[in-house]
Formats: sequence, structure tokens, C-alpha cells
Amino acid sequence: MADMSYLSEKPIAVLGAGAVGKAIAGDCALGGAKVRICDFEPFAEKTLKNVEKVGIKFFGEQVNLYGFEREGFAKMDKVTTDVAEAVKGAGIIVIATPTFGHKPFFEKLIPCLEDGQVIHIFPDNFGSLILRKMMREAGCTKNVIVGGWSSSTYGSRVEMPGGVITHKIRVYYRAITLRGAAMPATDTKAFIESSKYLPSMDAVTEGDGAVAGDTVLDTGFSNVNPVLHCPGAILGVSTMENFGTIFGEDKFKFSIYSHAYCPSISQVQYTFYQEECALADTIGVGIQPYEKEHFFSRENVLGQEYMGLDYLIPFDKQDPIQYGTGPFTMENRYITEDIPVGCFVYQQLGDTYGVNTPVVDSMISLASAILGRDLIANGYTLEYIGIDKMTKEELNDYLRTGKTK
Repeated sequence: MADMSYLSEKPIAVLGAGAVGKAIAGDCALGGAKVRICDFEPFAEKTLKNVEKVGIKFFGEQVNLYGFEREGFAKMDKVTTDVAEAVKGAGIIVIATPTFGHKPFFEKLIPCLEDGQVIHIFPDNFGSLILRKMMREAGCTKNVIVGGWSSSTYGSRVEMPGGVITHKIRVYYRAITLRGAAMPATDTKAFIESSKYLPSMDAVTEGDGAVAGDTVLDTGFSNVNPVLHCPGAILGVSTMENFGTIFGEDKFKFSIYSHAYCPSISQVQYTFYQEECALADTIGVGIQPYEKEHFFSRENVLGQEYMGLDYLIPFDKQDPIQYGTGPFTMENRYITEDIPVGCFVYQQLGDTYGVNTPVVDSMISLASAILGRDLIANGYTLEYIGIDKMTKEELNDYLRTGKTK
């Protein structure tokens, strides 16, 4: 096993100050690390407001099987809008932005990279492929490890009373296991080992442990967001849009998990997952294994990330932990990110390697019809993530060794 202990003496840089970034930064600081947090303007004016002055208030239920939790005010070592300032001398660099933030941050990050740094992307969403492609195009040969995870370490939300973004981050649950991989896969063992020096992964490290994915396509297929969010939001849209009207409920207490999921939607989600499995099998990469029964409960397969395989809430029971997690409109990342990134990449891989994906395709068509625009017009193409025009053998060689044609 690679010795990554040198990371213990170095600060951690978190790029992105939304719900995931604030949670990771706060948790790492409370876990004893020196943490720098960075966001770009114009977002930083709101996302970083008061963080330098009072820190990040990290709190919440933090539900998980082993009861791991932290809480308190986390002071940052540095709060900045300058990527170079944030990452200079850092050991671990966390990318914690929505997908639209990957390229702008990568452009600023690549010239600043230092040998020995480890980049963790939460969730990966093909970001590791994009970063490696951009590094190659920029002629960057720094000896760094680049990898990503199938999900975030938490369910987290920024407290926004009256729509005002605050320094407070509420954590609903903590993952006890996550699936991760490096690009190329020859770095995966070192990447997984490095996660032991990221305090935001402590509940995983001390829980059921991190799982090494076969390649970064494995972690892409294992990302639960598209399979949970897209069918849940699209097929549950009437519940969502009626929740604050004829149902007589507070609109902002809605959750697709608590109020939309049902056996029929679970069947669609399971069929979506089967299409992902067919893609992984045909291409020759791994995917997170689930049994059919895992999909048929209130929290579907999400609950297993923090409560283990035996966790099941039947459909005739409520799920209070998810109250208020939304989405509250179809103009939400559950659709505007998971369709043009996750679903669109799956569709293209199916077209390229001869795998039918009718449920995935239907999600794209229905979401585009609901929002009245082509959601994949500016989506992630295989060319954009750097894996177009490859045979299965060439793709696997690239994912595992980093060698291009």
C-alpha cells in the first residue's frame, strides 16, 4: 500500500463553497486539519459571506449506522477567491462544485498543481476524466493523483432563512461507505489510501470503509443521483407541484423520498439501473452492486450509504429525515445536471457500444419536454470528457493506464 502519510502535515484546500464544499470544509477543520476554502465571484460574495469572520457552523442529525458525528464552529485557515492561494502547499485538493464549476476551477488549478498533491472530486461526475484531458492539453506533467467518488459524503443543505445564504451547514446523514477510483486506475490504491487523511471521510474510514471502483467509469455508473433523482422528480412532478397548493402542505417540506417515491417509480429506477449494469458489463467495467429489493423502499438505495444493506423504510411509513430536501421546482440540479451529464453520457455510451437504454432515453425526452428546452444541447459529450472514438479495448486501456491512442 502506498505511503500517503505525508498528507497529514499539509493543509487541505476545498474548491467550491456550496452545500458539499461547506460541509467538507467544516468537517475537516473540526477533524483537526488546516482548511482553506475558495469560491469564485460572483458566487463568493454570498457563499463565503461571514465565513472568514465566524467560520462554518456544522450541525445536524448526521444519521449513520455507527453514530459518528461532529458539531461546532469550524474556523478556516484561509478564505479566498484565488485558487493559487488556496492550493499552494496543500496536500489534498477537494473539488466540491456542481459540474458547471469543474472546468472554470480546473483552468485555474492546473497551472498551480504541485507534485504529490491528491485531487478528490465529490461527486466525480466524470470530472476526473475532464481534468486529465485538460492537463494533457495544457502540457501539465505534474505528478498528481486525480480521482473522484460516486457520491458526496453527506446529505447536506446550507441554511438559507428568507433566501439568504448563511455560514451554517446542516448535515442530514453521513455515508459509512463510498465508492471511489482514480484516473488512471493504476493510482486507485493510493487514492483510496489518501482518503484516510481527509477528515470528512472519517465516518467512511471508521465505518464500512471506502470501496475501490474498477475505473472512474465505475464510479460514474455508481453515482446514485441520476437513477434516483431523474425518475423521482419526473414521475413525481405532480406531487411536487401540487404539494403547496391542493395538498395543503408547506411547499418547502417536500421531498421526493418522503412524498413522491412509490413502488411504480422504484420499478422504473430499478430498470434504469439494469440499463447502467448492461452498459458496465458491455464496456467491461464495474458498477456498485444492488439487489432488486434494495430499490423498493422510501429511501431506495440511498439509505444504504449511511445505514447499511439492512436499512429499509416501507412505503407505508414516512421518512422525516428527508423532509424539506426538495426539489421544489423542476429547474433543479436533480434535472438540470443529472440529465445533461449523467443520463446523456449513458445514452451516448449505449449508442457507441450497442446497448439499448430506453428508460434513460425517456428521462431525457420527458425532462426536456417539461422544461421546454433541449437539455442535452450543451450536455457532456464523449468528446468533452475525452473518451470518444475509442474501441472498448482502447477505452479500457485508457481508463486503467492513462495511455491514449
